[in-house]
Amino acid sequence: MQETFKMDDALSVIHNRKSVRKYTDKPVEKETMHVLIKAAMAACTSADKRPWSFIGITEKSKLFGLSNALKYGKMLKDAGAAIAVCGIPQPAMPDLANEFWVQDCAAATQNILLAAEAIQLGAVWIGIYPMTDRILFVRQILQIPEDVFPFSIVSLGYPCGIEKPKNKYDESKIHWNQW
Repeated sequence: MQETFKMDDALSVIHNRKSVRKYTDKPVEKETMHVLIKAAMAACTSADKRPWSFIGITEKSKLFGLSNALKYGKMLKDAGAAIAVCGIPQPAMPDLANEFWVQDCAAATQNILLAAEAIQLGAVWIGIYPMTDRILFVRQILQIPEDVFPFSIVSLGYPCGIEKPKNKYDESKIHWNQW
């Protein structure tokens, strides 16, 4: 598959990324979903374990079900698609290192958001893990096995153009060499 999207430079994408909750009614194409999931899988991962799996969601009934079940996922009812990022703890990792899947899935989720911005697609991160009720709702709706944890859902769609990026830079949050 040849990727035909306009690619912006990395810093422009990072600084222009925004949470988009209002979409046109245009569906998100399966090819576009593959581009985003491929970007997710390019994320850094502890010991290169890649403890993730992804669910591309395009069925309106699933999007409506998730929208109804998730207090902060109401935008899913109007989304063109979504991607559920799921974590698979690695029992082969020593001690608490098997919990690094959480960081790995966060990096994968961020990659989806940045890739969406790069191709002018709107997206917003909906947190699922570690909220037990959210995990149960999503696990039931998407039929996720018990040993797999729904970590996040990224709502996707073609933006209506309402949201603008925020300048979140804050010099007071920076410390040099020590606290």
